[in-house]
Amino acid sequence: MGLVDRVWRLVRANVNDWIEKNEDPEKILEQAVADMQDDLVRMRQAVAQAIATQKRTERQVTHAELQSNEWYRRAQLALQKGDEALAREALTRRKSYQETAEAMAGQLQQQGSVVVQLKQNLQQLESKLIDAKTKKDMYIARARAAKTSQQLNDMLGGIGTSNAIQAFERMEEKVLQLEAQAEVSAELSTDQLEKKFQALGEASEIDQELVALKTQLLGTTPTGQIGGSGGSSSATVGNSSAASSSSDPELEKLRREIRGI
Repeated sequence: MGLVDRVWRLVRANVNDWIEKNEDPEKILEQAVADMQDDLVRMRQAVAQAIATQKRTERQVTHAELQSNEWYRRAQLALQKGDEALAREALTRRKSYQETAEAMAGQLQQQGSVVVQLKQNLQQLESKLIDAKTKKDMYIARARAAKTSQQLNDMLGGIGTSNAIQAFERMEEKVLQLEAQAEVSAELSTDQLEKKFQALGEASEIDQELVALKTQLLGTTPTGQIGGSGGSSSATVGNSSAASSSSDPELEKLRREIRGI
């Protein structure tokens, strides 16, 4: 392959690619309909011209036939007057008009066929133009809808990574963090209050246990009386002490040391 052919093919490929990328469906459809309308105008002009030619040929045929009949009448008149030479000339002229009329009749038949075909083509083009206009409106509406949808999708896709959305996401995280800190603070405040009340309850229980322990160790009631029920216990202790002292002086001494007497 020659260098010129390669360059020409590259140029055509680039041009075709550029055209494909820059083709606007709406403009192309509008131009196509405009071209069809121009073709329709030219077709109507061609049909009108063909019909005019047909009518002119019809008039020429009619004129040639009238002239043929007129020269035949004149030949009859000349023959009636005894002028045979004049009658011959008239018949010669009549034949010329007859030939002209026959030729024009053949052309008229051909022109009639052409006019019929042109009228059919005109009707088909008019039908195609109507269909093209309907489709054009539909395709333009679809193209506009598709373009609008693409623009919206592109815009939404761009918004997903924009600074505004990122700022909203950051603020959302910050709000969630603040809410979590507030919840933790509330829980801590509640725990401290609960701990204070619990400490009060525990202190009260410890005081009670301390009093009970003192009572148990000292053998006295909280009011300072000797354990038991009044003087009977004292008497009993006295009696026991007396009995013990008489039996074992050393044991009595040890008991006194424990009591601190």
